[in-house]
Amino acid sequence: MDNLLSIITFLPLVAAAILGFFLRGEDEAAQKNAKWLALIATTATFLISIFLITGFDPNNPDFQFVEEREWILGLTYKMGVDGISILFIMLTTFLMPLVIASCWEVKDRVKEYMIAFLVLETLMIGVFAALDLVLFYLFFEGGLIPMFLIIGIWGGKERIYASFKFFLYTFLGSVLMLVAMIAMYVDAGTTDIPTLLNHQFGSDTFSLLGIQIVGGLQTLLWIAFFASFAVKMPMWPVHTWLPDAHVQAPTAGSVVLAAILLKMGGYGFLRFSVPMFPVASDLLAPFVLWLSAIAIVYTSLVALAQKDMKKLIAYSSVAHMGFVTMGIFAVNQQGLDGAIFQMISHGFISGALFLCVGVIYDRMHTREIDAYGGLVNRMPAYAAIFMLFTMANVGLPGTSGFIGEFLTLIGVFQVNTWVAAVAATGVILSAAYALWLYRRVVMGDLIKESLKSITDMTARERAIFAPLIVMTLLLGVYPSLVTDIIGPSVANLVENYDLALLAADTRLAEK
Repeated sequence: MDNLLSIITFLPLVAAAILGFFLRGEDEAAQKNAKWLALIATTATFLISIFLITGFDPNNPDFQFVEEREWILGLTYKMGVDGISILFIMLTTFLMPLVIASCWEVKDRVKEYMIAFLVLETLMIGVFAALDLVLFYLFFEGGLIPMFLIIGIWGGKERIYASFKFFLYTFLGSVLMLVAMIAMYVDAGTTDIPTLLNHQFGSDTFSLLGIQIVGGLQTLLWIAFFASFAVKMPMWPVHTWLPDAHVQAPTAGSVVLAAILLKMGGYGFLRFSVPMFPVASDLLAPFVLWLSAIAIVYTSLVALAQKDMKKLIAYSSVAHMGFVTMGIFAVNQQGLDGAIFQMISHGFISGALFLCVGVIYDRMHTREIDAYGGLVNRMPAYAAIFMLFTMANVGLPGTSGFIGEFLTLIGVFQVNTWVAAVAATGVILSAAYALWLYRRVVMGDLIKESLKSITDMTARERAIFAPLIVMTLLLGVYPSLVTDIIGPSVANLVENYDLALLAADTRLAEK
């Protein structure tokens, strides 16, 4: 099918338009119709995306399902996927029906809530499919708006503060990226991403305002992109918007934020920073590796001190993203495989953990850890599911959480032993904060009167968790489902990266 990517990308937007223009009323029937339409649209998007993965040739590292046509103002609409981006699209389409299903208890402005998530799905898929700089930037920045509204309208008591902090942090970082994109267009004469991947940006040292810029234009471009992607990940120390956004966001918003939106930063590093600016990446890799190692240890320690369940899981996400940035800037097969695997795995695990918090928040309307205890006595099914995802978050062998961390540490160990050693302590700390959270919330005697009438998970809630359980265990025992698809594209990236560094060294030696 020629336009398969465009259909997958814009189907949720079409559903949002139908909701906005044709669905009237705020009565219970209208709310139910809005939920069902959103669920049908997101499910249909996932089912169509299966044709994408089944028709994809994993042995071909080039872009596939490419669509290209003239757009507006001389710009080009170009979409396509390779072994790296296709899995992020599949992750997005897989999770969105579960996200919509988790919104079934929402009663306030339901139609607008569903529209926000449908628009957000289109923009997220677009980020991973775009093969033009301008198109990528529009999708990348556009995703801020629906998430800003989701947090700001349907969030908690401090939702306005959290939504503006989220928007300003991520938007300000992206302004530098826009400047860098303009510079890239001036230098290369095109906004076509596949062409830019083969373009050699200047890496000769020059003086700017009396400062020697080692790595030349590549370093300046790399720093500009880093400002945007580091905030989006988010990397320490520009991570402070994330805990506030998670705590104030509704459950579904937290799931999308942790499972998909954070991955845009990692994807950006893989698509732009490493392949387009190899000399700058090699130059600044030690800085990123140490920043990541510090993030893993620091945010894990901060997680230990949290009293709010969502905040603890949010800091856990920052720590796990530290493994991702480490693996990416190790720039070897194991490191990159591990980083991508970790992002996919984290999408299932962190999404499930925020859903676990949502299950008991819907019943008790508090996220305070001290308000719970002994839930296993009243909620055995919930206790079992929460235990599985807690163990996966820790990186228990047999779950997908183990594979990503293990591969990443192997990749980093080949590059910097000390960074790998410091990061490995994060695995121990993650066990400490995750198991302590589980102990305080689920285990022990049921003493608190308010919890004695709490009910176990409904059939709908169990159905939402079932696909997440399957994927977490399946990828844990059969990781080649992911590695076989990403392998050739990653190998191609590493090969081109090494050749670019060799060429730069040769030019330097000739001078």
